[in-house]
Amino acid sequence: MKKSTTRIVYMGTPEFAVPTLAALHAGSAANHWQVVGVVTQPDRPAGRGKRLLMSPVKEFALAHHLPVLQPGRLRRQPEAIDALAGLAPDVLIVAAYGQILPRAVLDIPRFGCLNIHASLLPAWRGASPITASILAGAHETGVTLMLMDEGMDTGPMLAQAKLEIAGEDTTASLGERLAAQGADLLVASLPRWLAGEIAPVDQSQLPGQPSYCSLVKKEDGAIDWQQPADYIERMVRAYTPWPSAYTLWRGQNFKIWQARIVEGSAEAGVVVALGGGAAVGTGDGLLELLTVQPGGKRAMELRSFLNGAPDFVGSRLGGI
Repeated sequence: MKKSTTRIVYMGTPEFAVPTLAALHAGSAANHWQVVGVVTQPDRPAGRGKRLLMSPVKEFALAHHLPVLQPGRLRRQPEAIDALAGLAPDVLIVAAYGQILPRAVLDIPRFGCLNIHASLLPAWRGASPITASILAGAHETGVTLMLMDEGMDTGPMLAQAKLEIAGEDTTASLGERLAAQGADLLVASLPRWLAGEIAPVDQSQLPGQPSYCSLVKKEDGAIDWQQPADYIERMVRAYTPWPSAYTLWRGQNFKIWQARIVEGSAEAGVVVALGGGAAVGTGDGLLELLTVQPGGKRAMELRSFLNGAPDFVGSRLGGI
């Protein structure tokens, strides 16, 4: 007897969500499933010209001829929920979609709504788990596949995979590896879930206590030089690619894209010479600057910047 095809609706928005959609699409024939619809956030104005830009997930979906839905707030649009139900999904897969799903959506698919979250839950529930793990100085993170409920990443766990955080990892580099890991975990786990071979595990049974992270805001990247050097170095990596870790120099934003901790001390915020380069005093230790971006300029190695700004050494960063 011919095996029936499992109907999948996929919900995601940023680059992190693309590898899982690609894996689901590529594995359709082998796994007897089909992505019957892709739901992503509405196009957003971006750049100086405020041109509407589509999400990375929408770009992939259109390139592969997958139907796309772009509702606003699902809780306020019953017609959008009706459209979702009209796709008759057997299972709904979510990765960084950008909204908490209302009960009316969670109840649509018979196999439930599965979410790929970029942390080892219950650690770092919320909108920015990759950034939060780097900021916290964690040495390990991973991805969790969970069965969604109405809470913020509180549903029972179906599968987890761990990943080491490298000392040079940024949110961009770690996010890329976690996205690939999440895609692999989902494709490996979904057939077992559909076959009834996975028993959900309540998060209260998992190691560790719940922790939370909020949506990253631009002002989060502002450096307080009274903080220790190791924390500011983690800020530099955690806020790459956005919003960047930044300070003020000559009254303009001065972004720091790469830095490292070095021995020594100086007054917090004061730039001191270090060999052919420079470092900044912090609340505890020195932070050597490696790649910077002055206001209105491109990113550049610090030594190149110093060639055109010899008065940088000796200045005080942070607007004072």
